[in-house]
Amino acid sequence: MEAYEQTAARLRQLISDGGIGEDGRIPPERVLASELGVGRRSLRRALDILESEGRISRQQGRGTFVQASPFASATAGSEVLDNILEHTNPQEVIELRLATEPVIARLAALRASQCDIKKLQRLAAETRAAAGAESYEQADQAFHRAIVEASRNALFLAVFDAVGASRRDEAWRRIGENAHCYKRQAVHADFHMEIVAAIAARDGERAQTAMYRHLSDIQQHILRHAFSLHALPAAAPAN
Repeated sequence: MEAYEQTAARLRQLISDGGIGEDGRIPPERVLASELGVGRRSLRRALDILESEGRISRQQGRGTFVQASPFASATAGSEVLDNILEHTNPQEVIELRLATEPVIARLAALRASQCDIKKLQRLAAETRAAAGAESYEQADQAFHRAIVEASRNALFLAVFDAVGASRRDEAWRRIGENAHCYKRQAVHADFHMEIVAAIAARDGERAQTAMYRHLSDIQQHILRHAFSLHALPAAAPAN
């Protein structure tokens, strides 16, 4: 595990235990890096991850804050949910996303504020500009979460955050590394731009269709990747 990943894990635990951000505010980077005994670069990358997961929010001129979820205590303490997430797989996750995120995109088209739309446009641009698999994954997670936030449905957001935890496992990491090439990144970024354009135009049907096409494309890649992992070598010709 990389240093920034270890730092992110420590911060998750501290936030969960109430050992940081007791008043809702995260200490400044300089102070927090000193308290954790880590470099500021690793800390920034860890904070980027937590922001993409929806655990913290950065407010320009004000600081960084713990992002409270109305369902946080329920999801964090649910042994049933933890067990499900432990035993799920990428195919099941994408099936759930296909069933929910197109509807969420439709709601976002109806409910997003201008501030939401500007944020989505920025995040969509970040997915196009990402320089590698890791930075793309963070930008992609933040983009999709921002759409859920714009839908103004707290239950959808709680489910998204819970399912998002499963994307940190090794299976997702392998798929992300395998999937990431600049050609595929450009395809996904085009989908993101299309989704944002539909939301900005308040066209719920177009947003829903664009999200479904985007996630269907990801599903097809997952299926191809799974098939390639399980494909058997051709039998040697009989003598």
